[in-house]
Amino acid sequence: MTAAAIHAAGVRKRYGDFEALKGVDLDIPAGEVFSLLGPNGAGKTTFVEILEGFRDRTGGEATVLGRDPRDGDAAWRARLGIVPQSSGLFEALTPVEVVRHFATFYPDPLDPERVVGMVGLDEKRNARCKSLSGGQKRRVDLALGIIGNPDLIFLDEPTTGLDPQGRRQIWEVVRNFTSLGKTVLLTTHYLDEAEQLAARVGVIIKGELVEVGSPREIGGRQRATARVSFAARGGLAGKPLPEGLSAHAGNAGLAEIETFEPTRVVAALTAWAASHGEDELPELSITRPSLEDIYLRMIADSEHPA
Repeated sequence: MTAAAIHAAGVRKRYGDFEALKGVDLDIPAGEVFSLLGPNGAGKTTFVEILEGFRDRTGGEATVLGRDPRDGDAAWRARLGIVPQSSGLFEALTPVEVVRHFATFYPDPLDPERVVGMVGLDEKRNARCKSLSGGQKRRVDLALGIIGNPDLIFLDEPTTGLDPQGRRQIWEVVRNFTSLGKTVLLTTHYLDEAEQLAARVGVIIKGELVEVGSPREIGGRQRATARVSFAARGGLAGKPLPEGLSAHAGNAGLAEIETFEPTRVVAALTAWAASHGEDELPELSITRPSLEDIYLRMIADSEHPA
């Protein structure tokens, strides 16, 4: 069994009468990308800062890379990479100068020139940081998080402010790191980002980790109904559907069928269309609830329990 890079058991945090964390249990094995999801104020930042050693817990136990974060020493901290939501830059320095400077803090850093290229700043390597765009400054943050060649990286919304191409470039950096056996704890509000990168996701709501699973399984997603939709036009307009099927009007006037058996439904519809002289089902699509759909439903359920 792979050793846990992060182990938390019953982790609690209380501020006076307010309990920000209510006994969080979580194990993240070495080499995994794990994404922590949750609405603002759910306890994500508190939990991550406890694991990073920046905040003390009220109760429970935690180990990160084999050490209690409460008493992690300099050697332990050198094995962590932390990319916060925002960080101050040395505005008068260039990206390569800042990265070279931070490399001196670590016993076994990566090559600063390589890291600047990895995060997509080759063309801005000699520009002053004060002249960089918000997305480019975010790339500098990421470079500073990985320059120490960490075993565990905490990424707090790492692609905020980046365009789609920039986001995908950062995703590739994360994938390259995990291919080397590194562990990543990612917090993000981009659900597609969690789905692209994470082997598992955890949803934290009101201080409780309500569910952990793969992006395909979380919240019963793999068991959710599929939606088969098509445009009933041409020779199909006004024709009754095959026996046992019923549709309702969806977006843009499409006919929609909810089903647990989309393959059977499509086969029946294809035969039905052919019987009316149509070789194709116009605008046919099959969709299942996205990770975002499931996530929003879980939050809604927590706010309005049955």
